[in-house]
Amino acid sequence: MRTIKKAQERRNEILDAAEELFNQKGFDGTSTNDILEKVGIARGTLYYHFKSKEDIMDALIDRMTDTILEAAKEIGANKSIPVNERMIRVVMALNISGGNGKEIMEHIHKPQNALMHQKIQKIILNNVPSILADIIREGIEQGLFNTLYPYECMEMIVAYTNTVFDDDMVHLTDEERTSRIVALVFNVERLLGVENGSLMYMMRMFANGNENSE
Repeated sequence: MRTIKKAQERRNEILDAAEELFNQKGFDGTSTNDILEKVGIARGTLYYHFKSKEDIMDALIDRMTDTILEAAKEIGANKSIPVNERMIRVVMALNISGGNGKEIMEHIHKPQNALMHQKIQKIILNNVPSILADIIREGIEQGLFNTLYPYECMEMIVAYTNTVFDDDMVHLTDEERTSRIVALVFNVERLLGVENGSLMYMMRMFANGNENSE
């Protein structure tokens, strides 16, 4: 007797299979037949959940975005982690350019997917500053930072990094990128009212390739 799976379970099964295939063969190199064969379902079942291969990729992007935002929120709320370390971990949690996210990022950065790229940038700009601002407020209470505008400061920083460090928006040489990172840390120190050089630990975020978080 054929097993009838719940809709959400079947949907996730399709997404898991597609993600694995996209990472193995690339998006363009994967056919819907490949996905059907891997999941072991009929074409009609696939189209019940997704209209096309592009629709599957869009769902994968949404799922990954939800996952990394939840991870960032969980880290941000973990008060057992020191404020400075928590800031770094939140930003690192947003990195989806490596590992299984590589094929997804390549897909997002294709010219024809500009709207999806814009959607992810919008999600980051509307969610990440508040996560970081809560951490900054704790830092203020602990005497680490001194600013009247924790949210606005984080919004400025996220907007800057989400734009300038996006290769689709601004093309930088390695030297220019390094200069931008140093300048960013320098100005973040002023925004947060701390001594010159006291936030150099933030360079870790960029040394690990996390400048491109969207």
